[in-house]
Parts: sequence; C-alpha cells; structure tokens
Amino acid sequence: MDNRMNTIAGWTLAGLAAALGLTVASGMIFEGGRPEKMGYPIEGVEGEGAGGADAVPFATLLASADPAKGAEVFKKCTACHTINQGGANGIGPNLYGVVGKPHGHLPNFAYSDALKSVPGNWDFDAMDAWLTSPRKYAPGTKMTFAGLGNAQDRANVVAYLNSQGSNLPLPAAPAAGEAPATQAEANVAEGAPTADLENAATPASGAPSVDPAAAVQAAKKSD
Repeated sequence: MDNRMNTIAGWTLAGLAAALGLTVASGMIFEGGRPEKMGYPIEGVEGEGAGGADAVPFATLLASADPAKGAEVFKKCTACHTINQGGANGIGPNLYGVVGKPHGHLPNFAYSDALKSVPGNWDFDAMDAWLTSPRKYAPGTKMTFAGLGNAQDRANVVAYLNSQGSNLPLPAAPAAGEAPATQAEANVAEGAPTADLENAATPASGAPSVDPAAAVQAAKKSD
C-alpha cells in the first residue's frame, strides 16, 4: 500500500514539475509580446495600421505612376470592360475617355441607379475611391469587383485610363503638409477650360456680384 501511495505521489509531483517547466519556457519565448512581423502578407490585403502607399496623397502617387504597369493591372478588368476607342460594351461599359466624364457617361449602357445617383464626375479622386471599393463608393452598384488594395496599383491604373482618350492634366503633387489640389485647380493651372470656375463665380444671395469672364482671366493671370 505504501509503495502504491509513493508511486502516485511521485507521478503527481512529476506532473506538477512538468507543468511548471512548460509555463516558465513559454513565458521566456513570448516575453517580448507580439512580434514585429506577423505571418505572411496576403496580396490585396493591407497590413494592420500600415502607412505605406495609402499614407501618401493620391496626387503624389499619380505623379510617379506608370501607365504601362497600369495596363498590366487593368488586365483584371478586361473580363468586363473594353478600353479601345469605339469598343463594345461588355458586362461593364467601354472605358475609352472615361476620366473626367460624368458618372453614367455612355447613353447606350444600363448603369445602376446606385452609380447614377453619385454626384460629380470621374475625376482622379473619384477614380481612386471607386477602385478602392466600388461597393463603398456606390452602395448597391452592380459592379462585383472587390477593389484594389494597393494604392500605387490604383494610381497606375488611373494613369493608364487617363492615357486612353482623356489625357487630362494630372493634379499637382502637394508639398509636405499641404492639401492636394482639386481637379478644377489643376485645370486652371494648365489653362484648361472648366465650367466649375464659372459656376463658382456666381455669387450667393446677398454677396457682391463677380463677372465670370473676369474671374477666368484673373485666374490665368495669377499663374
């Protein structure tokens, strides 16, 4: 009987010692907390708290964008879109000359009401937001593409789209700490006509009147 009790006590002590040893060893291994780099990166998924390209203004990324690389990324879109001039619509509309055009720019394509209800035009920032997440940009859209998670890929694609029939002046890359220029400001800087400038010259009720033509000339002289 004494031998059996001694055996049980021995095994119990051995188990406790093993558990204590494992606790100490695991504490030494994970003492540093969360490792700097977790696992493996997944394509199209941004890292936690990542700055990188997404922390850079889109106008800055556009300034160094490569349309040739954008053409490669655009191959993902060719299942639904054509981009050649006069190209046929597919599941999605032909995209020749789309940059700068209104949402729903082709009269012969059945756009979703969700997209047609989004105000504004396909300017550079709108293109960036759309390519980031079509469903967030136009909730209810028929577009099933999930979006491009890499900001430089988006800039390359937009540069490529712009080179296919639009050729709008790129917005100036902002200096450190400055806000990016709007599309209207970019047009004025390049001497391109803009309806927004004339609309902006229309005064609100009670405000002093401004001659639209004079506003346009003043903007050009300030360059």
